Amino acid sequence: MGMKGKIALGAVVGIVVIGAVSANAGSGGDSDSGSGGQGSSASAERKDGGERGDEDTAEVAEKRTAFAGDGDFQVGTDVKPGTYRTTGNTDGMCYWERAKDSSGEMDSLLTNDNVTGTSYVTVKATDKLFTSSGCKDWEAVDDKAKGSPASAMAGEGGMFKVGVDIAPGTYKSTGNTDDSCYWERTKDAEHGIDSIIANNNVTGTAVVTVNASDAYFKTTGCQDWKKSG
Repeated sequence: MGMKGKIALGAVVGIVVIGAVSANAGSGGDSDSGSGGQGSSASAERKDGGERGDEDTAEVAEKRTAFAGDGDFQVGTDVKPGTYRTTGNTDGMCYWERAKDSSGEMDSLLTNDNVTGTSYVTVKATDKLFTSSGCKDWEAVDDKAKGSPASAMAGEGGMFKVGVDIAPGTYKSTGNTDDSCYWERTKDAEHGIDSIIANNNVTGTAVVTVNASDAYFKTTGCQDWKKSG
């Protein structure tokens, strides 16, 4: 995995499979077009269907890009608490981290990840710093936004919002090799150990049921997934 200065703690822990024993693992990212070209409508983007003047266009751009994909951002000053999304990242070179202070020390890290595809991250009001390096711009997510959930997703897509990016159901991925396929069901986008509902590293065929109550589904290093039930 491409690492930007620090080890992505979530990605490293993510190698550990919790199975049916405990809920301990790390985090992954999601693809903007991982569902066969059907992107998410979770961003705070206006879709009024009419013509837009310069002011409207500027408003849409402002809502879409909350902050750049490179830089350190102070929470509460540079970036507001909330959930954000970055898409179109390649080769695991997108790195982000939430920190409890700006010391730059390992102990200041709360959660982090190297991302291929898409990632959703919830920045909490208690966070002090959000760092992003090599990522596409981050956009604010409207929690009330509706989507057209897809029944397929790219195996390297990253992180998909259930009910918006992908539909709940049972999915199958075939042809995975060397335990490189990792999937994860999560209850939120905080990327902590407690966020994980279930996960697995897979060789061969992977089958997983994504529940409507799940918040997100993460996939990395897998063959494409298709809904099978």
